[in-house]
Amino acid sequence: MSDPLAGLYQELILEHAKRREGEGALEPFDGERFLRNPTCGDEIRLRVRLDGDAIDALGWEGQGCSISQASASVLAELAPGLTIADVRSRIEALRELLRSRGAVEPDEAVLGDAVAFAGVARFPMRVKCAMLAWVALEEALTELGR
Repeated sequence: MSDPLAGLYQELILEHAKRREGEGALEPFDGERFLRNPTCGDEIRLRVRLDGDAIDALGWEGQGCSISQASASVLAELAPGLTIADVRSRIEALRELLRSRGAVEPDEAVLGDAVAFAGVARFPMRVKCAMLAWVALEEALTELGR
């Protein structure tokens, strides 16, 4: 990844960490999941509301590093309007990107602003931070049988 691109990605993460899209308790909701990263203490409570086979809305409350908070914001911006299958494929795409240690090129068409977390792949201790909200959504959908 080029230095200018890394700088843009860093700015995008900081922007989302400040903006915090979707932050707040979502009411009403269909599914909820609370996760805590025991390594660093980041935590998130994510709620999802469905509209048939699609994500209607996400809401979250949490605390932690800018990576975990920005990642929750990116997810809350990306997921509404997508089918559950599309959301699950994007979760898997982010997981693959972050586990690649930089070997996988991010696909902006699939991940949207989540491509900004490509640099996190080089720091294995931060991967859980970036995946926290995404795993919370994945688990909430599983608990709903979706």
